[in-house]
Amino acid sequence: MNKISFYLSLFILLITGAAKANVLLPSFFSDNMVLQRNSEVTIWGWASPFEDVTLTVGWSKEEIKIKPDNQAHWEVKLKTPEAGGPYTLHFKGYNELTIKNIMIGEVWFCSGQSNMEWSASIGIDNAEAEIAKANYPNIRFFTAPKVAGTSPQMNIVGNWQECTPETMKYFSAVAYFFGERLQKDLKDVPIGLINSSWGGTPAEIWMPEDYIAKDAVLAEAAAKLTPVAWGPTEPGRTYNTMINPFVGLKLAGAIWYQGESNVGSTVYDKTLAGLIKSWREAWGDDFPFYFIQIAPFNYENDTYGGVIIRNSQRKVLNEIPKIGMVVVGDVSPTDDIHPRDKRTVGERLGNLVLKSQYGIDTGVVYGPLYKDITISKNKITIRFDYAEGLHFSSKKSELFEVAGKDGTFYPATATIKGNTVVVSSKKVKEPVTVRYAWHNTAKPDLFNSAGLPASSFLSE
Repeated sequence: MNKISFYLSLFILLITGAAKANVLLPSFFSDNMVLQRNSEVTIWGWASPFEDVTLTVGWSKEEIKIKPDNQAHWEVKLKTPEAGGPYTLHFKGYNELTIKNIMIGEVWFCSGQSNMEWSASIGIDNAEAEIAKANYPNIRFFTAPKVAGTSPQMNIVGNWQECTPETMKYFSAVAYFFGERLQKDLKDVPIGLINSSWGGTPAEIWMPEDYIAKDAVLAEAAAKLTPVAWGPTEPGRTYNTMINPFVGLKLAGAIWYQGESNVGSTVYDKTLAGLIKSWREAWGDDFPFYFIQIAPFNYENDTYGGVIIRNSQRKVLNEIPKIGMVVVGDVSPTDDIHPRDKRTVGERLGNLVLKSQYGIDTGVVYGPLYKDITISKNKITIRFDYAEGLHFSSKKSELFEVAGKDGTFYPATATIKGNTVVVSSKKVKEPVTVRYAWHNTAKPDLFNSAGLPASSFLSE
């Protein structure tokens, strides 16, 4: 529903039914929803201007008086308790409206492109078995439909559903496995998952258009996007319709799986950082943000575009607080841009969030991450974070390369020494730079003791 249509509908309500408008709510304030626990959450909606509306809060029995403004809009702030439910919210104005089966728990916003959108119904590993066991009444799903628009919208069509085999089958598989992993260690705390994703879309359409326009780097990158048949490429188009309606909804955090449709960009680190900052700015909340690094894939006539995106994603980790990244290159075939092992992806993401955000010890949650280098004669020693138990998946690695001042890279011999890797090449007497897994289809072969893979990198 666009803005004009919404106001037209509201106007019709105002001039019918004895000139009295019903209390209206955004679609995500509805039966089966999850609200963030132990928080101050904002609930909003519409009613006739200055209509007396009473809200009765199920978990506290508190009665709150609501008075819509002259734009027919109202909002209230509610303090939520510890996890639990089910509860109700009851509104009484010219009409009465009750929201039922509300759970209090953890609310996660899940967005990106096709690898976030991908469901078990399309095809994942062990799909039949995974679908059959997906009975989790305290995991709730909300899926935003694919809608694009030129102006910010106030609402979006949709409804909350309990997790059953039938609803899980058509929901984001990565988000589902992430939610399942969280609930296991959070001891059945209700999990609300909002999936707002669209396959084949660039990051720029998920950011406010005016935010991009104010940044020369972002604006230049957006101007280079090539129109496609399967979705929008203009800045802000899905932000307006699939993000903006949710702005203000209290979240535990966001997860993001995107990047393939920005292959070719050399500034994706700025783009991803801009997306995170723009969402936090819109919400007025520096909520945690976690993302999945895109996997190795053969982009045909492009050799390095994909790995440049992977490296850009890695670089963002050092630029913005309260974020995290999952590397999945070891569980992804290079001939399928949609890896079917969604469970490993979701569980790695869940392990990272459980440890980083909820303080639950899930072991080592990062693969080796490039830290810095030291150079001695013809050798470069590479240090990593999360490097305990460094090892190659086979006897040696073929993925390290070094370059001198001329910038020409040559294959390097790599040796593990403790928690470092030492590299050299007979063709480079004075190396200055090293890179690892620097090819679109390069699958990682360096791991730590947790069996987690190292990210591609280019030494800075």
